[in-house]
Amino acid sequence: MFPIAEVVFNLPLERSFHYLIPAALENSIQRGMRVLAPFGKRERIGFVVSLVSKSPIQQLKLIRRVIDPIAVIADERWPLAVWLSEYYCCSLGEALAVMVPSALRFSSKPVLLPESAESLVLAPEPLSLNPHQKQAMEKIVYAMSKGRSQTILVHGVTASGKTELYLQAASYALSQKRSAIILIPEIALTAQTVDRFCKRFGERVMVWHSRMSIRARADSWRRMMENPCVVVGARSAVFAPVTRLGLVVIDEEHETAYKQQDLPRYHARDVAVARAREIGAVVLLGSATPSVESYYAAKKRSAGFVYLPQRIFERPMPEVEIVDMRLHLGQRRIGVLSPRLERLLQQVVDRGEQGMLLLNRRGFARVAQCKGCGAVTRCARCAVPLIFHADRQQMLCHYCNFQSSPKALCEQCKKGYVLLRGMGTERVESELHRLFPQAAIARMDRDTTLRKESHRELYEAVRTRQVGLLVGTQMIAKGLDFPEVTLVGVVSADTGLNLPDFRSGERTFDLLTQMAGRAGRGPSPGRVVIQTYCPHHYAIQAAAKHDYEKFYAEEIQMRRQLHLPPFSRLVEMTLASQSKSRVESAASRLAEELRGLFKRGVHLLGPVPHRIPRLRKVYRSCILLKSITLKPVAPVLKRVLGPNRTYHGVHVRIDVDPL
Repeated sequence: MFPIAEVVFNLPLERSFHYLIPAALENSIQRGMRVLAPFGKRERIGFVVSLVSKSPIQQLKLIRRVIDPIAVIADERWPLAVWLSEYYCCSLGEALAVMVPSALRFSSKPVLLPESAESLVLAPEPLSLNPHQKQAMEKIVYAMSKGRSQTILVHGVTASGKTELYLQAASYALSQKRSAIILIPEIALTAQTVDRFCKRFGERVMVWHSRMSIRARADSWRRMMENPCVVVGARSAVFAPVTRLGLVVIDEEHETAYKQQDLPRYHARDVAVARAREIGAVVLLGSATPSVESYYAAKKRSAGFVYLPQRIFERPMPEVEIVDMRLHLGQRRIGVLSPRLERLLQQVVDRGEQGMLLLNRRGFARVAQCKGCGAVTRCARCAVPLIFHADRQQMLCHYCNFQSSPKALCEQCKKGYVLLRGMGTERVESELHRLFPQAAIARMDRDTTLRKESHRELYEAVRTRQVGLLVGTQMIAKGLDFPEVTLVGVVSADTGLNLPDFRSGERTFDLLTQMAGRAGRGPSPGRVVIQTYCPHHYAIQAAAKHDYEKFYAEEIQMRRQLHLPPFSRLVEMTLASQSKSRVESAASRLAEELRGLFKRGVHLLGPVPHRIPRLRKVYRSCILLKSITLKPVAPVLKRVLGPNRTYHGVHVRIDVDPL
């Protein structure tokens, strides 16, 4: 008998706790279940990591109740949790918590499962592959047949048929009685991707993302554990409790959406590789614009690289032209759209075709500034300007959701008029309605996709041609496939180009290339117009030519010279406190102590103010560690910061491989 449960909690504590198991629960508690247990003055949900017969603690508290009727952590996911804890400098309890959604609750009612895989009616047969796809598929199947872990980068131009490779690889996994996980970067893509996989695999497809209901999550969780299946979902689906995992696909692997912003700050790509390594699964990283780190690694191991250089049905890549917006400076008439882009949009509307416009900024105006004294209206809690949203008639902070009413007169000098400057997707949409009143226009950004089914509704409206012109943020650049889109316009290619981030060039190239790839995916040729004030930047020039190699050559040279990833590993530490002096003092002392501990191999930069030095009334300071390997870093940080990850009373956030 094991009357004692060893439990860990979702807390920054590097230890476990013992609890007595009530007699009524002795036969129902297993390792991997969640339990409710007293902790301090309250009760917390914890994970049972083991059952033991005795404890050094004399007086143990009783477990209150069992949360789950089944173990939510089982099999190969235990080593994955340990890896998460060690790699991302978090506790085992925090690692386990990120693998199981807190909202997961099982119903007492039985879940109806399909009788058998053979009873399912599968839809369309696999499409015939072109020679490049066949060569890629042969390499993928060979890797999967070996039953050994391998990572393969599928580098294919937009519309080159990567999704068909994913479908056929998932089919092969099912034929081996193994499961597949298909990760997509945005919930906006779920509807399209699920439709494609359901047409091929029927009820064996499971959906997993944060907007599912509690009941739907629990039902999917049970079904994943029962039979081999294909899971389609966003970032957290990498932890899906599937039986006998054989394949993980990370579509658009370069996307920053795969990086978790809450603790532990994992990257789904790295988690997938770690999980596959434990069980001998194959990981496919697919992208037309692979991350520099992934491409560098793939080139070093040629066996893990396949290339699709042409579009399916030999369709041409869209023609791209760059509009130098500097030539229009000083022209009174010029607004959101250049005359060239406006003319081409008119032609699209006249011909009854579809067009897409990208501006990676929400709202109507980016800055409210006094004409007299120049003061900018800023958030009362964050060191950022407020954004004007015309549909709400509110000034909003995009970081803390602070709201205020727009003012006509400056609140600082009390006499200057406030002008709205800059533009966001709302203003572009408004301009389109003014220029093309007869066109059906829609906007896709975070503001228009808050409702549960809004993504699917917008997707269906564009797919069925109820919408002729679609304007949106980067979510419209990620994998959407609309064959009738013949024109793509990038309203401003410079929004992320000059940010203080060494990846700004890479992100600009990715976004422009991916957005250009939305054009000409059907029988009609596509055209792309890129508006920019930096027409000669290498990222913009390479994107206009669909030339990843040209971009990579420039980027990797800069990374090598500055010893940046992939030639080093980074760890960012952010210290936060409501006292500015306190956070600055703690950051200086921590940097000094770490410099003494990391005498060789680890380079320390900082401390410096954070990119957003004040957020939600909290001041922030940063220290950056740069090292060839992370092995010597994590143990030192855990030791110096202690169990609560604080330094002299100031909270320290650790971000391994920051993006």
